Amino acid sequence: MSVCPELLAITGAADNLWFLRFITSRDDLRKLAGMRLESLLKIPGVGKKYSETIRSWQKGAVFSQEISCVGPMIISDARRILELNSQISSLEEAIGEVAEGSEMARRISTIPGFGQVSSPELAGEIGTLSRFSSEASLALYLGMCPLTIQSGDFSGTRAPRQVNRRAKAAMISALAHHVKQVPESRIYYDKKRAEGKSHNQALRSLGRHMVRVIWCMLRDGRDYELR
Repeated sequence: MSVCPELLAITGAADNLWFLRFITSRDDLRKLAGMRLESLLKIPGVGKKYSETIRSWQKGAVFSQEISCVGPMIISDARRILELNSQISSLEEAIGEVAEGSEMARRISTIPGFGQVSSPELAGEIGTLSRFSSEASLALYLGMCPLTIQSGDFSGTRAPRQVNRRAKAAMISALAHHVKQVPESRIYYDKKRAEGKSHNQALRSLGRHMVRVIWCMLRDGRDYELR
């Protein structure tokens, strides 16, 4: 935010909701420097902690000459981000309601890290287990079984054509959350990283094992269990 670098410095990330609400609370960014404490405390998410940070910035707030033309664009973008966040929340809530009617989605959601978005998405893309001849076939479909490519001194992997990209993205996202919640999975992930695999490669290696778990869960009608 070149029109006022110190303003962006008061937050660790420009997409923090309290920060977006703060800069959209006035129709001119320059007016933010004059907001009183009682007005700041009325902004959702600001609270005492961030109001003190804002008050400290206000004491030396300086704006560049471009503020009159760039400021409205910044406010407009911030309002659009808030609007999109609201729409995303509404969609996630709707997805959760639909997922309640899916036994497969409910069962997959018992796996730590497989939340209200990835679970119904995986269930929707899998459809029914009868479509797959084996768990290896399911792993291929979910993108957890990359093909090895070797040519001379080169060795690498590529995704097979049979991969469902939406399902793969849902698996990778869910696995990233999963390793944060299950110590055993984290140990396996760290081991693969130590072997030189990239983040996504390590997640796919873990995902290959997780597909076996999902296959057995759906085949036997069982929820996930931590042992």
